Amino acid sequence: MHPRNRHQSRYDLEALKKSHPPLAPFIIKNKFGDESVDFANPDAVKTLNQAILKHFYQVDWDIPKNFLTPPIPGRADYIHFMADVIGTGPKKVLDIGVGANCVYPIIGNSEYGWEFVGSDINPEALKAAQQILNKNPNLKVELRLQKTSGIFKGIIGEKDFFNLTICNPPFHSSKEEAEAGTTRKWKNLGKHKAPVLNFGGTSSELWTKGGEIAFIKQMILESAEFKSQVEWFSTLVSKSENLQQIYRALEKVKIKNVQTIEMSQGQKKSRAVMWQF
Repeated sequence: MHPRNRHQSRYDLEALKKSHPPLAPFIIKNKFGDESVDFANPDAVKTLNQAILKHFYQVDWDIPKNFLTPPIPGRADYIHFMADVIGTGPKKVLDIGVGANCVYPIIGNSEYGWEFVGSDINPEALKAAQQILNKNPNLKVELRLQKTSGIFKGIIGEKDFFNLTICNPPFHSSKEEAEAGTTRKWKNLGKHKAPVLNFGGTSSELWTKGGEIAFIKQMILESAEFKSQVEWFSTLVSKSENLQQIYRALEKVKIKNVQTIEMSQGQKKSRAVMWQF
């Protein structure tokens, strides 16, 4: 985990309860007799996020049912590792697929004062994100609806310039694949019942035709059209086996500089690929 990440140690549940009292009913004793939260309970996961965002970032946060409840430590890692490359001063960042949760802009704005544009194809997600912004007027975020089949097309205007674009692409290729992944998570949590998305997620957040590799390849292809308007492009890559295809796609558009940043949160491994022309 990045050394500037505020979530290095186990959650201080007492402190989180003080910041957000509704968390208290969701605190349970785990099999070791320690206080924890039932991560198989979607309401518990969402309430934990509300407490974390209130305690660490002073943000009042909520999302409608069924939208993705993101794990905050991993989201913070992505932002901090990007700051190592682009610097910690004033920056303008484009978040592709900002979602209803708006978490990347919250962290980037709170930690570094970065200004954000967040795009999404789902108007209901943007409506929910705007409600978060309305409750927290100190956050510097502009939301844009993607009305085309593009990623950067239809979002980056002629006069825009971004120091960085970020993206956590939908990594499943189908609903069935997403449900299979959820089943594995349930088994890891020691639960044996019908799959429930404990972290939530709508279709546009979880899967896309061709999975993450198709999405990232399109992103790379479009990035060549906006190379004079973006300093660094980046994306998370959930599957390491996709990296070679991504590198080949980058070679085709004649990228000047590529960086791959390895990240880990506990047992979970992830990576971000960055490129610039």
